[in-house]
Amino acid sequence: MMATGDQNDVFKRLKDLLPNGWFTGDTPILDGLLWGAAYALNFVYTLWAYAKLQTRIKWATDGWLDMIAADFFGNTLLRKLGQGDSSFRNRIIINLFRERGTRSAMVKVLEEITGNTPDIFEPNRPLDTGALNSPHSKGYCGVARMGSIAVPYTAMITAYRPAAVGTAAGAAFCNAPKISALNKPLATSYTGSLSLIARSATDQDIYEAISAVKPVGTIMWTAIK
Repeated sequence: MMATGDQNDVFKRLKDLLPNGWFTGDTPILDGLLWGAAYALNFVYTLWAYAKLQTRIKWATDGWLDMIAADFFGNTLLRKLGQGDSSFRNRIIINLFRERGTRSAMVKVLEEITGNTPDIFEPNRPLDTGALNSPHSKGYCGVARMGSIAVPYTAMITAYRPAAVGTAAGAAFCNAPKISALNKPLATSYTGSLSLIARSATDQDIYEAISAVKPVGTIMWTAIK
């Protein structure tokens, strides 16, 4: 079975180009020469096909995909350890067309990387602070927050870390035979470790996501819980 550009395909194409009647019967010497040329031309075709892939984000592979990410995002969007091309490509495309500069954009990006909805408070926004004389407002007491026009272009964000995956350090009690470090050498108190806990997004990931989405010239005070 031949594929376009492989050695068999190139060999057949070269032989078909020869004038009829020039060579008849078995032609081992000619075939050897053509196979050598086909090998070289197959390499050239493979290199061309590979180079063509790298000209578009949707088909780019390997280190070229990392170079594309660097062109658009500098060092703010790097391939994660062990991340394949398809997954990394999706991250690049998502970030290229991501909504930015709005409150909803901030909520979306934090929900995506943490799985939790953040709390956002803007001191200049009546919907966050409430109003005493508005019949549909929760009022100051309803939200327990005081607004201020002295801090424009400012928001206070409480982001929540994603759920941890793994085994935490075990406890050790003298009267707990299954986990006590005092009477069982292989107790979880010995084998448990905070290093066994993993999260899908680090605190640094959260800070970088907020920085990437927030409007220019604004201040985002951030607390992570």
